[in-house]
Amino acid sequence: MKIFYAVQATGNGHISRANIIFPLLQAYGDVDIFLSGNNSALKTALPVAYRSNGISLQYDVQSGSIDFLKTIGSIRLKKILNEARFLPVEKYDLVINDFECITSLACKLKGKPSVHFGHQASFMSKKVPRPQSKNAMGEWVLSNYASGTRSVGLHFRQYDENIFSPIIKPSILNALPINDGHITVYLGHYADHLVIKQLQRLKNFKFHLFSQQVETVVQEENVKLLPLNQSMFDDSLIRYHGVITGAGFETPAEALYLGKQLMVLPMHGQYEQACNAAALDEFAVAVVDTIDDYFPVYFNRWIFDHQPAIPLALTTPVEKIVESVIHGQVTTLVDAPMDLIASA
Repeated sequence: MKIFYAVQATGNGHISRANIIFPLLQAYGDVDIFLSGNNSALKTALPVAYRSNGISLQYDVQSGSIDFLKTIGSIRLKKILNEARFLPVEKYDLVINDFECITSLACKLKGKPSVHFGHQASFMSKKVPRPQSKNAMGEWVLSNYASGTRSVGLHFRQYDENIFSPIIKPSILNALPINDGHITVYLGHYADHLVIKQLQRLKNFKFHLFSQQVETVVQEENVKLLPLNQSMFDDSLIRYHGVITGAGFETPAEALYLGKQLMVLPMHGQYEQACNAAALDEFAVAVVDTIDDYFPVYFNRWIFDHQPAIPLALTTPVEKIVESVIHGQVTTLVDAPMDLIASA
């Protein structure tokens, strides 16, 4: 079997997931990777057969929001259409698409079936939590940006029959978490100086702030800035007291799996993150709108008064998720712990 695997390189979660499932896909055949996007901080050793700048979100780091004008200005529609026309999806037995628009367009132009895979694929189900105020444009993007003929979604819970639990990387899955007292912080949609200003007001706490702006470790009072390195980030997560991050998918899922305290700050204007925040509210996760002069108040409430987050239950082994991508639906035990699944 020849497999075409398209991976979105906006953010870090898609690449992190691809690093895990690529060798499992290889058990079914030859796999070619298409990497699309240009603002992921993670590096990958995956053998990339096709590469495109694709479409990547651009951020306004002063307000913690999407810069819509800059994002729209970076889109080259003619180039994307030409790439879709020449992308040879028709030569493959199976096309897997992790939220990548050029592949989706290529399959539509050529009548090629594809599997919409990943977290965003879960939003094809109306059973997945949404914020109280739905956004029509956001719903359209989630439904149409990278749609396929079949979807296999990932989410914090199995909200529907074609949705599975998160794929947790082995370094976290096999870890023995400890608590050395620090707070891990990754808020890539905010400028470092805005985050540091508020963290330094909380002088009784130690923070590990992961940043794309530093290449070596820098100590600024009670804030240690670290480069965005996967192994360093994983080590900080395993040893932390709590984590403060955006309302994405992979890092919150890892925090919930480790049973640590979690606070999320959704990116403004990013509808998917608003949906994720609604889902995380079901796990008793603290959701804060922005990082401003009131942030120390929210932080202290979170640390001292907020109830612990509900731990994440992994209901489906990653091998079974890949099997579903390849062959279709597999049977899972909803909300059952992994040790019960292993013995079933």
